[in-house]
Amino acid sequence: MERPFPTVAVVGLGTMGAGVAVAVARSGRRVIGVEAGPTQAVRALARIEASTARAVARERLTAEERTALLALIEVGDDLAAAAQADLVIEEVPEDLELKRGLFAELDRICPPETVLATGTTALSVTRIAAATARPERVLGVHFFNPVHSMKLVEVVRTVLTSPQAAEQVAELARDLGKEPVAAGDRAGFIANGLLFAYLNQAAAMFESRYATREDIDAAMRLGCGLPMGPLALLDLIGVDTARTVLEAMYEQSKDRLHAPAPILGQLVAAGLLGRKSGRGFYTYEAPGSSTPVAEEAAAAEARPAGREVRSVGVCGSGTMATGIVEVFAKAGLPVLLAARSQEKAERAKAQLAKSLERSVAKGRLTEQARDAALALVTPTGGYQDLADVDLVVEAVAEDLAVKRELFTALDRIVKPGAVLATTTSSLPVISCATATSRPQDVIGMHFFNPAPAMKLVEVVSTVLTAEDVTATVLELCAKVRKHPVECGDRAGFIVNALLFPYLNDAVRMLEEHYATVDDIDTAMKLGCGYPMGPFELLDVVGLDVSLTIEKVLHQEFREPGLAAAPLLEHLVAAGCLGRKTGRGFRDHARR
Repeated sequence: MERPFPTVAVVGLGTMGAGVAVAVARSGRRVIGVEAGPTQAVRALARIEASTARAVARERLTAEERTALLALIEVGDDLAAAAQADLVIEEVPEDLELKRGLFAELDRICPPETVLATGTTALSVTRIAAATARPERVLGVHFFNPVHSMKLVEVVRTVLTSPQAAEQVAELARDLGKEPVAAGDRAGFIANGLLFAYLNQAAAMFESRYATREDIDAAMRLGCGLPMGPLALLDLIGVDTARTVLEAMYEQSKDRLHAPAPILGQLVAAGLLGRKSGRGFYTYEAPGSSTPVAEEAAAAEARPAGREVRSVGVCGSGTMATGIVEVFAKAGLPVLLAARSQEKAERAKAQLAKSLERSVAKGRLTEQARDAALALVTPTGGYQDLADVDLVVEAVAEDLAVKRELFTALDRIVKPGAVLATTTSSLPVISCATATSRPQDVIGMHFFNPAPAMKLVEVVSTVLTAEDVTATVLELCAKVRKHPVECGDRAGFIVNALLFPYLNDAVRMLEEHYATVDDIDTAMKLGCGYPMGPFELLDVVGLDVSLTIEKVLHQEFREPGLAAAPLLEHLVAAGCLGRKTGRGFRDHARR
């Protein structure tokens, strides 16, 4: 079978266009590069020569391959040369009228059978196609930067795009060593459509002074395994680019969550565009640098020293409770493991022993350290034994009534001045605090599962939490080698408040038949570097757990866009809860 598109024209040879031209030429196809003028054409060719020389230096290309590749690329400033191509890929700046004018001209120049593709990241492919007399042969082909290393290509169909043309472009992408995913014509397509809504919420979170930029970024890196925090990523993308994409998304969706956070407009107006200008959410050593400058934190009242913590108690006998006990014991702290019965407590300690033994088997822990940690753990079937500990961590069921009852009991039992912490991931900490006569001593200490492995702890202060209590927990996190991030007592804290709206958006995208489960997951893994796609993650977390958190977020913020997707509710009602039931968004029983 003949390979599609033996000759490809690339119009616009900036960073992205030059990358596309090189990728196409590496597949052995002839490439016709077109720039706006002779000076730009000379610069574009120099850019291609430099990038391929770097590829040789890094041993991604041989010198012979580079010579053969460059022989396949011709660069000029005459758009009429595109008439020789079977496929034209446009990579000019993100301006709708500029693109429409270009496509009208290409439509006049090129033979009727030529396929015209736009590389837009956010503009309407349909509107661009409408500038031609061949909308059935117009589509979007969205490469990701840097083209040589990013595997994802979004192939974007309008309602008029010929399926044959879309499949030919997908075949071309596969021939270039890329992974094509099919998307409909909606602002942001798949990857950016999900990514930029999340980035926008992170910007709004920072703008509201709910958490620092460093804590927001650390929370998403350590809590979700993302390659970059959202604010650092906005600086990399360019604050102006992000704002343009969000404006296009909002124009189509009219969803307030897509309306650019005001801080994005303020930064753009001030010329603070991110790395490329040397300053955005962070300040960099120089324009284009990737190294942030260490900045002094804003002057604030000195935080008091924390209270001394010589022993801790953990309430609960489940996976999270046992994991938290392990964290404290390995750090050398005596721990009382308090469960509802002595039998449950002993069983939890046995699970702890197995976990420590696995660490020894993997070479992560010595036998002496294992024995020392186990010796520090005392199982007990009664909360009365917690009377003299300095800090108690509650890790019981995620049920407010259950937690309030426990905090009321702890208030009667635990000595004055002890810190009482809840590990809740979605319930209001203040509701636990007001079940006691000492709300100033109550704080959120949200560990992530598995607690021994996950570095992040969200430290959640209520409006009543004493400053020295916050200081105590921050100091304790450092002692047990966890990374604390501070935030207020608001639904979802940092991680869940940013993560679950993104997951909900993915479900909405699926229920609107915009893209498939596999294509959405692939887009986020290959396009954004996420360790798991949204549907993989939903099935692991549990659809019922996800639905509960979505409802909590919607109840707190009352944003229509945060309402749980109906498809998520239907799957939960049907008992399809993810991996734990064998079926969720995927059928795990067949795998």
